[in-house]
Amino acid sequence: MQPNLGPGEDFQLLLERQVREMQSKAAALNEALSSAGATVRTRDGSVTVTLAPNGALTNLELGHRACELGPARLTAAIMGAVRDAQRQTARAVADSFATINGDGESTEMVRSFLPPDPPPDGDFAAPDSAEPTPPPPPPAPPSAPRRRPAAAERPDDESNPW
Repeated sequence: MQPNLGPGEDFQLLLERQVREMQSKAAALNEALSSAGATVRTRDGSVTVTLAPNGALTNLELGHRACELGPARLTAAIMGAVRDAQRQTARAVADSFATINGDGESTEMVRSFLPPDPPPDGDFAAPDSAEPTPPPPPPAPPSAPRRRPAAAERPDDESNPW
């Protein structure tokens, strides 16, 4: 297969031009990816998370209302904010990749790894549902203690100190 050379172009010049184009794309992609992180705050302002472009958690801030949520709701609010920030970061990375490389097979492959969208009204810091939760079942009664054999019943084994 012959390279697509322009009039008066030789193979070395063609390769040099392609290398410059690839370097330019790599620099643009590097710049776009370095700014692809996300900061997300819950609707009630109780939690703010910041993620780096690679999805790493770089900051977590708890607002004044965070203590009022209780452990379970605070955990849900943190995890919900992190998931939202991960979705935003992943979309920014995929969009940057598409901008630099165009819509092709490689871009579709990158987009296939995007996390799914959340269900509507997925505010993780929302009040608990009005449905009462059933009480936990009572604990099982303790089992009868195991009886240790009396000294006379123990095997006469000098290698066993117990």
